Amino acid sequence: MSNLKTVLVLCTGNSCRSQMGEAILNHDLAGLVHGISAGTKPQPKVADGAIEALKLAGLPTAGLYPKDVEAVMNEPIDLVVSVCDNAKETCPIFPRPVPRLHLPFHDPHGEPLDSFINVRDDIRARLIPAVRTALGL
Repeated sequence: MSNLKTVLVLCTGNSCRSQMGEAILNHDLAGLVHGISAGTKPQPKVADGAIEALKLAGLPTAGLYPKDVEAVMNEPIDLVVSVCDNAKETCPIFPRPVPRLHLPFHDPHGEPLDSFINVRDDIRARLIPAVRTALGL
């Protein structure tokens, strides 16, 4: 039996901020947390800027793809982190009570790579300690 805590990073499009959150959680809290991500209205693909920003930080990008929140509804989720206001407002009701945390991050879509890098660093700086605190890690 695994002691990993499952953290769902939820966003609207599941193409940028939530994907970066998933990758950062799985890297920085490896062995403690299993990060997954989903969107309330997923986009067709992960944003190129998000992939590039993750790669520049040496973070793995294999297996990242947008998923609808319905696809993860029955996962044993220990914490839901919404990273945009829209996802916070439209977050569905899960089959069992799940603690929620709202950490909004800037949406860098349509902006230069530097903006994606800044958002990646902000996610890393705020998401990791917030998840540690919320889960008592």
